[in-house]
Amino acid sequence: MTGHRSPTDDEWSVPETAVMGSISEALAEGRPAVVATITAVEGSAYRRPGAKMLVDDESGMGSITAGCLEDEVVRMAQKVLETGRPRVERFDLTDDEEWGLGLGCNGVIDLLLEPLDDRFAALLDRYAAGEDGFALAVTDSGGSDLIVGDRVYAPDGDLSAIRGGTLPAWLIDDIGDKAREMYERGRSETVTVDAPGDSGSNSDAVRVFVDSVLAPPDLYILGSGNDARPVSELAAKADFRVTVVAFRGGRAESESFPHADRVVSASAPRVADELDFDEDSSAVVMSHNFVDDRMVAEALLETPVEYIGLMGPESRFERLRGELEDSRGLSDEDLERLYAPIGIDLGGGAPYQIAMSIVGEALAVHNGREPTHLRERRSPIHGRVDAE
Repeated sequence: MTGHRSPTDDEWSVPETAVMGSISEALAEGRPAVVATITAVEGSAYRRPGAKMLVDDESGMGSITAGCLEDEVVRMAQKVLETGRPRVERFDLTDDEEWGLGLGCNGVIDLLLEPLDDRFAALLDRYAAGEDGFALAVTDSGGSDLIVGDRVYAPDGDLSAIRGGTLPAWLIDDIGDKAREMYERGRSETVTVDAPGDSGSNSDAVRVFVDSVLAPPDLYILGSGNDARPVSELAAKADFRVTVVAFRGGRAESESFPHADRVVSASAPRVADELDFDEDSSAVVMSHNFVDDRMVAEALLETPVEYIGLMGPESRFERLRGELEDSRGLSDEDLERLYAPIGIDLGGGAPYQIAMSIVGEALAVHNGREPTHLRERRSPIHGRVDAE
C-alpha cells in the first residue's frame, strides 16, 4: 500500500453492493487489501454493525463513519497488511480530548480489520449470486485458543455447514441459535460467551461478531421511458439490485440505464413467468401504457412481491382497480401491496424529486417503516439488539 490515500467523495458514498463487488474483485485479482467491518456500536453512530470498508493499494472504498475515521482506518490498514494479522480497534467518539472538537456521532465504535484472503470467498460468492448467509468472526479470544479473525461462513444460516470448521463445536453450540435468530432478523451484532472452564469474568469472555450478509433486494422498473432513468439511478444508490424491463418494442439497451444491473425485454402479461420475483422484491410500474400497466399489475399480484407502485393519477388507478376487480378480484392483501399514486408526498415535481419519492417509498416498505419525520420518532433510528 502506498500513499495512504483516503476515500474520495465518490469512493466513500458508494452503495454496499459496490463495496462488496470491489472486495470480490480485489480477492479475485490477488491484490493486497484489508476489510474493515464495524462489529459493535455503543450510543450513536453514523453506520451500524456490519458496515464495511475496503482498503487496498489504490485507496479506501466504502464508509464506516460520516468521514471522521476513514483516514485513520487507512493508516491502520497499512499495519494490518504489514503484519498479516487481524486486529480490533475501539474508537471512542465521545472523547473530545482524543478526537478533537465535538464529532457528531457521540458513540463508541469497534472495528475489525482483516487481511483479505480466501476466508471471505464463500461469503462473496454467495452474495454475488444473490444469496444470503452469515459469518462468524472472533473479535476477542478471551484468553482461549481462539485467534482474533478466526471466521466461518454459514450459507443461508445453515449451522451444519460450519461445524468442523475453524471455530470449535462448543462455540457453535453456544451462539448458534442466537446467530441464526439475528440472521433471520437481518441484524449484525457481537455476541459474548464464556469459554469452557471460564470463571465467567468479562475480561476472559470470548466475543464473536455475527455478520449477517444479505443480498440486496430487487427493484424492477417495468417501463423504459426517460422517467425510469432517475428512478434506476437512485434505486441503485439506495442498494437495490435494479432491473429495467422494456415492453412492446421498447429499447432494452443497457447504455440508456448505466446504473441498472440489467435491462431486459419482456411481455407485459407474462412478466411473472419471465422474471423472478420474491417476497423481498419491489416493482415500479411506469410504462405509461394503461393496457400494459394493467396486465403487469395483474401478473405481479400473482407473485409474492412486497411492493407494487403504480405511476399515474388516482383517477387512472381507480379505473385500473375496477378492471382488476372484474378480471380476478382484489383481496385486502392485494390492495395492501398496491401503492397508487406511487411515492411519498415530498411536494416536488422535477424528475429526480419524483424518483426520490418513489425510491423512498419502496425503501420504507422494504424496511417495514411508515414514512415520517425522524424528529417525531421516540425510539432509536436503527434497531438495537441485546445479544449478550
